[in-house]
Amino acid sequence: MRIKVAIIGGSGMDDPKLMKDIKEKTVRTPYGKPSSPLTIGRINGVETVILARHGKDHSIYPTGVNFRANIYALKKVGCTHILATTAVGSLRGKIKPGDFVFVDQFIDYTKHRPLTFHDEKVIHTPMSEPFCKNLRALLIESAKELKLRHHKKGTVVTIEGPRFSTKAESHMFRKLGADVINMSTVPEVILAREAGICYQAIAMSTDYDCWKEDEEPVTWDMIVERMTKNADNMKKLLLKTIPKINHIDCHCRGN
Repeated sequence: MRIKVAIIGGSGMDDPKLMKDIKEKTVRTPYGKPSSPLTIGRINGVETVILARHGKDHSIYPTGVNFRANIYALKKVGCTHILATTAVGSLRGKIKPGDFVFVDQFIDYTKHRPLTFHDEKVIHTPMSEPFCKNLRALLIESAKELKLRHHKKGTVVTIEGPRFSTKAESHMFRKLGADVINMSTVPEVILAREAGICYQAIAMSTDYDCWKEDEEPVTWDMIVERMTKNADNMKKLLLKTIPKINHIDCHCRGN
């Protein structure tokens, strides 16, 4: 099977210095338009597709993202693996701003999003291990080689947004066992599993949400500033990992 890697997010990865033979492709889906045209090219010889989750101008709010169209489009052009970048708030003192977290579990706290492709024919998809352990192992290896602060696993809770949590909610999510919080992983990871695509989120901590009394509560400006500051590390991690991806039979493509 030919490997084709998708990066969801990945701002700046379509730089001609990093990605060769670049072209844009508009894909039609039964679910409407994806968030952005697909940027297709090669990174270190590996076929790579970049999709901007919130649009290239970041104009799509979290629940407005057409997750089904996004994953369908990536499947349609032959993507076999997805590396999904995401900003997260830390719910644990040990996960500091700038740290990477290679999450292995999620808690769904969304309320208004279509969660499945199977809304006409009922199919119950196994979800005990929602992320790809093989991709996660490669990311951990790369982070070690690059000497990047990282956490080998963690649980992400996805909320509806676009508002941030109240303090009561932030403390509740900590008690539920979540380590980080975002607005994008669900239903992206679920749909990828239904589509038979290996999926791993690369979470970058930007703040402490609002539970930590000695830290400022999260703001959008804070997230943008810290993501911009650490963008080079994200690029290095992706560039280091993508050439390592090979076809490995795993549970992700079991359906």
